[in-house]
Amino acid sequence: MHVKKGDKVKVISGKDKGKTGVVLTALPKKDRVIVEGINIIKKHTKPNQASPQGGIVSQEAAIHVSNVMLLDPKSGEPTRVGYKVEDGKKVRVAKKTGEKLDN
Repeated sequence: MHVKKGDKVKVISGKDKGKTGVVLTALPKKDRVIVEGINIIKKHTKPNQASPQGGIVSQEAAIHVSNVMLLDPKSGEPTRVGYKVEDGKKVRVAKKTGEKLDN
């Protein structure tokens, strides 16, 4: 997968097109990511120990990884991700500026 937890991404398709956010969770087996503030759904919960009142809770749902693009750390624009081998390690690189994405 081209995105990891903590990456800043921009949504390129769907109902939240154009919005940006940080990846909270990456689900590589399902090819999905959960992005902060994106794809908000209403979940109906029964009363329990944590929330004795119950009710309707808003939370982020997963979206397909192909619908997000990584934001370049240098320019702040959406960019594709390339890979290079440096010192025997595979490193992610922004295609637009050549900037390294992994710290």
